[in-house]
Amino acid sequence: MISLEGNIVTDDGVLEGGTIRIEDGRIIEVLAEPDGRTDRSLTETDGQAVLSHAENNGNADFSLADGWIVPGFIDVHVHGGYGSDFMEATPEAFDTITRFHGQHGTTSMLATTMTAPKSDIDAVLQTTADYMASAPAAGARLLGVHLEGPFISPHWPGAQNPNHIVPPNLSWVREWTETYTNLIRQLTLAPEIEGADELIAYLHRLGVNVAAGHTDACFDQIITAVEHGLSQAVHTFNAMTGLHHREPGVAGATLTDPRIVAEVIADGVHVHPAVVKLLTMTKTDGNLVLITDAMAAAGLGDGQYSLGGLQVTVQNQVARLSDSGALAGSTLTMIDAFRFMVQQVGLSVPQASRLASANAARQLGIDGSYGTIRPGASADLVLLDRALNIVAVYRDGQRIAT
Repeated sequence: MISLEGNIVTDDGVLEGGTIRIEDGRIIEVLAEPDGRTDRSLTETDGQAVLSHAENNGNADFSLADGWIVPGFIDVHVHGGYGSDFMEATPEAFDTITRFHGQHGTTSMLATTMTAPKSDIDAVLQTTADYMASAPAAGARLLGVHLEGPFISPHWPGAQNPNHIVPPNLSWVREWTETYTNLIRQLTLAPEIEGADELIAYLHRLGVNVAAGHTDACFDQIITAVEHGLSQAVHTFNAMTGLHHREPGVAGATLTDPRIVAEVIADGVHVHPAVVKLLTMTKTDGNLVLITDAMAAAGLGDGQYSLGGLQVTVQNQVARLSDSGALAGSTLTMIDAFRFMVQQVGLSVPQASRLASANAARQLGIDGSYGTIRPGASADLVLLDRALNIVAVYRDGQRIAT
């Protein structure tokens, strides 16, 4: 059994100085008082949590004074990290990405594709299915795939390759969903394009989240798409029609319709902190989700990289297409996004935790097991010191970071 102590962020609030007991990868108890049996502790040195090296029968038990224990982060929109991209469609690339983001607090994620030829998307789906079947435990768990494109608007390609944009193709999607049952968890498209409504309705019946992204839709087209089953907005405010007082656009529909879950890249570059705060003021019903949209440069320095076959220049940790200067994903990690929401936007730690974990879990229909700290849930946990530095990350009760 593993025992962890700290200020525990639960569904109902914060248990100050509480205890989590873990056995066989799951939470078996959440107590409102210290356990009294931990012999592995954290002390404060210059504001940083420092771990002692005592052992307790091989178990890593922590007592985290003045720190936090929050549910493991869930990233539904992430392309890569530490030099690798999911579009490489190799187990080695997947290992690199999941381990890197696991080190930064992400315990579950969706392998996110790019607008690409069908054969390339086929390869990612097959690799993801095989990878999930092998159940590697060294990093973040893959929950499935987020298909970002290729059914997007040529008017808003962003960092997607315009040469591979195609209209909504129900036969492709039917083939994918029949071949890989429950593997596709989210699909991003431009709902204004002919054929999108039929595709949205088909995916909605299967329980797949359909998101508006890279879209030229007007307000009314988004509301119509919601009626057909659209439920999410991809990297809100980026690669979509903006808010205007006479044509609210995709941004206006996202802000005002509670049925739409808004993704946001909280790095201060993609969206101004004041506008991120506006999102938190309008999306108050579990319908705001932190994402990284991270690409291969995440975790590495400035330089030249590739995203979906397009050249990307990273300077001062900001990724842009080398030719047009358009933003090209991010170098963000979930812990950085979490800290941004607390330190720059002004959310409390429990509020930021919901955006990083619980809301995505609910949107994916897995909130009973993930994104929560409760008995019976998977022991996916991030331990933070009072400065919101990561002390340890657990996935299924196994320590995968620090």
